[in-house]
Amino acid sequence: RPPTLGGRLPSRRPEWHNPAMSIFKKLFGAGGDGGDEPVAGGGTAADTETVRRIMRRLEELPAERARYVGAFAYVLSRVAHADLDFSGVETAAMERVMREHAGLPEDQAMLVVEIAKAQSRLYGATEDFLVTREFAAIADPEERRHLLEALFAVAAADGTISTPEETRIRQIASELGFTHREYVDARAQWSQYRAVLRPPLG
Repeated sequence: RPPTLGGRLPSRRPEWHNPAMSIFKKLFGAGGDGGDEPVAGGGTAADTETVRRIMRRLEELPAERARYVGAFAYVLSRVAHADLDFSGVETAAMERVMREHAGLPEDQAMLVVEIAKAQSRLYGATEDFLVTREFAAIADPEERRHLLEALFAVAAADGTISTPEETRIRQIASELGFTHREYVDARAQWSQYRAVLRPPLG
C-alpha cells in the first residue's frame, strides 16, 4: 500500500483572488456568470440533479473553505484522469486524501471527489491550469507540499505510477511553484511505484 499522508488542511482559507472563475461560481455558490439560468434548489439548468444535490450538501461548509477543498480535490483529479479514466482505486485514494488532509467526513469527501471528477471531465482542458494557479496563490508552502505528496499517493493507488501520471505530476509541481529539485526530492519516496524504473516484461 502506498505510504500514508500526514498533515491536515487548515479549517479556514482566505477568499479566492479571482472570484469570477466559472468552475467555482457554478459549484460553490460564488455567484452566476450570466450564462445559465438558476433553477429551484440551487445550481443552474446546466447542472445535473446529482451536482445540485452535491452543491446543497456543501453549503454546510463556509464558502471559502468549500472553494479550498474543492480546488485541492480538483488538482488531485488531474492526476487520476491522466489516462483519461478514473479507476475505483484512484477514486478511493482521492476520498482518503480528502478525509486525512481536509478533515472531511466520509460522505462529504465522497461528494467533493465526485464534483472534482465531473468537472475534470467537463472542463479539464480549460480549467486545469487556472485552478492549480489559484490554489498555489492561496496555499502556503506546507499546504502545497501536502498536495504534491497527495498527487503521488493517488497516482500510486493501483501500485504503479504510470508515465502519463508522472508527467502530469511534474507539470502540476511546476505550476505550484516547486523547483525541479524539490519535485525530485518529493518523488524519491515513491520510486518503487514508478513504471519507468521497472524492468520491461519478458
